[in-house]
Amino acid sequence: MIGIDGIKKIIPHRFPILLLDRVLDVSPGESLVAVKAVTGTEPCYERIGDQEGPGAYHYPWPLLLESWAQAAALLALWESPTPDVLTGDVVLAGGMRNVRFHHPVLPGQVIEHRVRMVRKVGENAIMEGESLVGPVVVQEMGTMIETTRPIGVLA
Repeated sequence: MIGIDGIKKIIPHRFPILLLDRVLDVSPGESLVAVKAVTGTEPCYERIGDQEGPGAYHYPWPLLLESWAQAAALLALWESPTPDVLTGDVVLAGGMRNVRFHHPVLPGQVIEHRVRMVRKVGENAIMEGESLVGPVVVQEMGTMIETTRPIGVLA
């Protein structure tokens, strides 16, 4: 199990866009389980007024998707960490298919992201998985393609 300090040694994401708190389990090249605790102090909630109802606190789907994608990036970079976006390799998200959102996530809940490597060909990886709150699946990722490229090629 690794925490924020270990995550930051593998991927370049930092506050406020680092959306993972801990890695619970990893089988390099195969699967990874990471968690993110949603709190009421997330930047996405700072403009919600007192008159808003509970629906205003649904964790935004794009952030849920980004958090899962960061877990996928961790799996992709696990054996070759790139904590600095200015050097080394960068993981780029390609296409996503069959993404489904099932239930809202609220402050106080912990999201568990499960990522599985379907196939890896060279610098390209196909991942699949889901996100859960307790036993409830809140998001499914049919497939996501990620590719790793040297930063020099992208600059």
